[in-house]
Amino acid sequence: MKLVHLSDLHLLALEGLRPWNLLSKRASGYANLRFKRKAVHRAEILVRLLHEVRELAPDHVVITGDLTNLALGGEFVAVRTLLEQELGFPADRVSIIPGNHDTYTLGSSLMERFLKEFSAYMTSDLPNASVLRRGFPFVRLRGPLAIVGLSSAVAQPPFVAAGRLGAAQLLRLRRLLDDGAVRGRTPVILVHHPVHPPRRLVKQAMESLHDATLLRRTVSELERGLILHGHLHRRMTIPLATARGALHSYGATSASLFHSDPERMAGFNVYDFDSDGALRSATAEVLDVETDTFRSAGISSDAAW
Repeated sequence: MKLVHLSDLHLLALEGLRPWNLLSKRASGYANLRFKRKAVHRAEILVRLLHEVRELAPDHVVITGDLTNLALGGEFVAVRTLLEQELGFPADRVSIIPGNHDTYTLGSSLMERFLKEFSAYMTSDLPNASVLRRGFPFVRLRGPLAIVGLSSAVAQPPFVAAGRLGAAQLLRLRRLLDDGAVRGRTPVILVHHPVHPPRRLVKQAMESLHDATLLRRTVSELERGLILHGHLHRRMTIPLATARGALHSYGATSASLFHSDPERMAGFNVYDFDSDGALRSATAEVLDVETDTFRSAGISSDAAW
């Protein structure tokens, strides 16, 4: 089974924007977009990448959050349209979770814009794991894999991009992992924020997953599996030892990012599994802007951030 991992699309759509829409955290986000030069998110790169994924024809695609930039209503519609037209896969072949940019303001979070636009990509194959009725997580059983979607996206004050899962979601995750249909498969857990903490205390407060320790404890009895994240705009991997084996955490860079550092240039990860769910390989496809093609690359094991 072949699984493709995208993250951090950051599609910006300002059509219909009104001045009062920026009277919030969006003001600082918009200023950052206007004046940042080293790293730029480009819609044309995202379209090129979606075409590449379509040609690769994986069995399933996962997207680990930050589909939008400012959580504007038009951005959610634009992303869904882009996925439908440029990727062209049915919703049961694509699993999506939100990132902090998708709940950028309290208003967008309370209006549940993300759920309304992408509910078809978060359906669950177990009756006790429905996002619309009970909240996250959801689970999709695909061949030897159990794809589990979590939400670490919560509205935060300006300049704060941290995430949180919460006790209720972690309890539901624990129960879900004990379900017989999940235990017989390799779990692939999707969460926007990385499960490993940053080195600097400032980043721990401002950018990290605040209950990452509890998440690691919740999955500590698993024998194998993957945790897939975005947020850092970096390709990276670290092993996570468990009581019965090891998990592997993989981060994907932004799918739309034009960056001066080749290690952060736009791309996507590809994971190949054998018929019993064992991971055979994990590689990245990275955009080469000079040739307008994607080249295969390794995924760095340096987890420092």
